[in-house]
Amino acid sequence: MSGLRRILLSGVVAGMALSAPAALAQSKSGAYLAGRHALQVNDFETASQYFSRALMRDPGNANLMEDTVLSFLATGELDRAMPVATAIEDQGLRSQVAHMVVLAGLADQQKYDDILARDVETLGVGPLVDGLVNAWAHLGAGSVSDALAAFDEVANQNGLRGFANYHKAMALAMVGDFEGAEAIFSDQSMGRVMMTRRGAMARAEILSQLDRNADALSVLAESFSVGFDPSLTAMADTLAAGNKLPFSHVTSVRDGMAEVFFSVAAALNNEANDQYTLIYGQIASFLRPGHVDSALLVAALLDDLEQYDQAIAVYKSIPSGSPDFFAAEQGRADALSRSGRPDTAIEVLERLAVDYPDLPSVHTALGDLHRQQDNFAEAVTAYDKALDLTEEGARTEWFLHYVRGISHERLDNWPEAEADFRAALEMRPDQPQVLNYLGYSMVEKQINLDEALDMIERAVAARPDSGYIVDSLGWVLYRLGRYEEAVGHMERAVELMPVDPVVNDHLGDVYWAVGRYREAEFQWKRALSFIDPEDTQNEADPERIRAKLDRGLDKVLEEEGAPPLKVANDDS
Repeated sequence: MSGLRRILLSGVVAGMALSAPAALAQSKSGAYLAGRHALQVNDFETASQYFSRALMRDPGNANLMEDTVLSFLATGELDRAMPVATAIEDQGLRSQVAHMVVLAGLADQQKYDDILARDVETLGVGPLVDGLVNAWAHLGAGSVSDALAAFDEVANQNGLRGFANYHKAMALAMVGDFEGAEAIFSDQSMGRVMMTRRGAMARAEILSQLDRNADALSVLAESFSVGFDPSLTAMADTLAAGNKLPFSHVTSVRDGMAEVFFSVAAALNNEANDQYTLIYGQIASFLRPGHVDSALLVAALLDDLEQYDQAIAVYKSIPSGSPDFFAAEQGRADALSRSGRPDTAIEVLERLAVDYPDLPSVHTALGDLHRQQDNFAEAVTAYDKALDLTEEGARTEWFLHYVRGISHERLDNWPEAEADFRAALEMRPDQPQVLNYLGYSMVEKQINLDEALDMIERAVAARPDSGYIVDSLGWVLYRLGRYEEAVGHMERAVELMPVDPVVNDHLGDVYWAVGRYREAEFQWKRALSFIDPEDTQNEADPERIRAKLDRGLDKVLEEEGAPPLKVANDDS
């Protein structure tokens, strides 16, 4: 675990102590148990209802209070969480989530002196949040010098310099000291500033305020070399036209405090538990409702937590006039698809493709969704448009050839598929997914078997723990008649993917080829048991497996007119 992650998560164990499992044994409330179950499956809205009901019956229960606060916080209902969080502090209890909610409430009400008066030893959230919030509170209380000193104090803590310098630059820019803000961004001796997408865009605005539009354009070009989305394009067009960009990233102290919670959420994303990351994002959105980056992060986290309706609602809250509307609609389409509404998702993306006809990512997303729904012809059309719009040498070009190749292969357009796979390999010669797919396809078509073996061996070297790729290696050896060599690889593939019907079916065939008939029948029976009748994309054929169990592999191959099993270099 990185030092930064340790710092960010340092208060979690202590902060969540009130929710220890022992509370389950002490509570006899059905509502409490139902709330705990809902919280465990991330159904925060249901959890908050049950916890609120239980809290009415036992208003002094510390565990109930914290779970109630956490549930309301996860749904973004800080106004409902506030009185319960305040009650927790009034009882002198330690609770990180309660302290976060109370702190957000004070920031919302601009009670900066009250924030500065809080004892971080007993009411603190963590060194990073407490330090940055206090720095912004000094600014809100009218002391720029105290605020800058507080930012510097945070910067002196191990692992926090990038965060502190970023927020110090934002504070200076907010009060109009753009020279000071740019000095922080440009002075590498001060330590690396947190140069996220948001940081790069903020710096471009600062440079524009200094009448340095050319430098601002250079910052954008260097930071986003893979191409501009509508937000970046709008900024670049304004700069290129010689107009000045307003500084919009932090326009008030409250915005600055929202930025604190968003900065932590963004840093925790993919590092910490999604539920824990979510509460930081929700506080950022509460303090600054128009914080689009925070809304997108919250929606994505809710999507990952399988709270699709909530995610869709957050995505829909981003107005159509926002430069990031396209990103919100792509996210909404993904959430709709994952929630079992692919047709609606396709409609969203098709409308988006009309509104943003020159945006490759929209056509790529539409192609991906069509491909996932087995609409391979439509997928090819979407990928064609995406490739036409993608600059040669772009980072995504190889992937577009790869997924278009998959779609062509599923349509039995083998020449087009092979051309796409080989184009992808020209751009990424050692890309294991492409090597495996092309190699496996050639094995299935019984062509270029030696080349296929070389490709798959390279793929296995790159991804030795990928069950699909290891299966491909065992299968190509089987197709080459090298049955004994295939056994170990197929057994390893089954270890990596024990319930995959295709891999188990393949192992059965390999066992049969080496004369281990009872083990082959066992694997075929396992493969049958793992086939989902509703999975239309599964390659395992249950009728063929039953035929092998009934008559043996040799007889099935004979009936199919396929070559019989023959050991490589065996003339008998």
